[in-house]
Amino acid sequence: MNGRKLLHIVGSGPAGLAAAQTALEAGAKVCLIDDHPAPGGQIWRGGPDRWTDRRATRMWKTLHGHPDFTHMSGAQVIGCVDANTLLLETGEQGVSVAFERLVLCSGARELSLPFPGWTLPGVTGAGGLQALIKAGMPVQGRAVVVAGTGPLLLATAATAIRAGAHVAAIVEHQPWPRLSAFGLGLLARHRTKLWQAASLFARLRTIPYLAGARIVAAQGDDRLRRVVVATRDGNVAYPCDFLGAGFGLVPNMDLARALRCATADGAIMVDGAQKTSRADVWAAGECTGIGGVDKALAEGRIAALGALGLTPSARDLPRLRASRAFAALLARTFAPDAALKTMCRPETIVCRCEDVPAASLLPHRDWREAKLATRVGMGACQGKTCGPACAFLYGWQQADTRIPIMPASARALSQIE
Repeated sequence: MNGRKLLHIVGSGPAGLAAAQTALEAGAKVCLIDDHPAPGGQIWRGGPDRWTDRRATRMWKTLHGHPDFTHMSGAQVIGCVDANTLLLETGEQGVSVAFERLVLCSGARELSLPFPGWTLPGVTGAGGLQALIKAGMPVQGRAVVVAGTGPLLLATAATAIRAGAHVAAIVEHQPWPRLSAFGLGLLARHRTKLWQAASLFARLRTIPYLAGARIVAAQGDDRLRRVVVATRDGNVAYPCDFLGAGFGLVPNMDLARALRCATADGAIMVDGAQKTSRADVWAAGECTGIGGVDKALAEGRIAALGALGLTPSARDLPRLRASRAFAALLARTFAPDAALKTMCRPETIVCRCEDVPAASLLPHRDWREAKLATRVGMGACQGKTCGPACAFLYGWQQADTRIPIMPASARALSQIE
């Protein structure tokens, strides 16, 4: 290495790419680890050939083919062997990767809240539906409903329309007064975001937009046939082939917790330089709090500089402050509220891996007690879906992360020393 610093980065979304570019330009070597076959994460999904955001293309142009850049794609981090060694699975092989300085850009996953029929084929998360369409799932001429809360509903509807789907309705849980306050907040401090939102609304102007509404049930036989929605004027049924139900995002903290990094309020704790509670681990992007692309880019750059012992430029910190102010506005406006708990009935499945209904969970005091009695969280997703749902419904907190943090093959696990 000739004395040059080596920076390991987990995750190749906007934060990871920004951190990698910044580190390379600062003269460091970079190893970017990601479980997807192509860079971009969930936000810039599909790889360079499909990107429309010029920022992503510029960063990848800097990285791709650079002699000091290593891209470990298709490499899933399943845990850590010790405090400074990650365990990866690549093609059912276990690989140990030692690090001296690490930047976590592990992103977020969707918050899935249970309602009658949410396990029917054809029902996905809003982001999940968007990802499936981007990956090539045919929706030409099919009927789609997107429901829940947050800007992702609009983005998913736009993606579906571009792919030739008919979007029957956009169902937003937040009422018009709160949405209007969000618009005023954009006007006051985030006018570029306001223009983006207005442009998106213009493209969706012919679609019924129901504010202050929520899902009652998804109905069908062997698959989804219709969605029943509660509005101020009563229940309305929308025939559809696909439902994208999105209720926000949950930071991915499993690896951070396995590395004993402190977390609080559902996100990885970081200081002004994006350093975690560990001296050799930094974090950036959605895993430190949901905020979108601009926040991820700003934090990724600052995290890389901090990991290399460098100071952010005069432009970095104002960008970070602005992006975090926007993140706070998002949280105030679209955080799921208690009214969404009414979607879940006693007979509704909460843990879809183990078919555990809400009625079986209600008598228990906490996550551990419920898990012992009902097997909630013991399926293939390891509580990544039902855990956040139970935290929302019952206020339960999950126990510390254990290895493997993701489903892994026996061969990979057997190679842990």
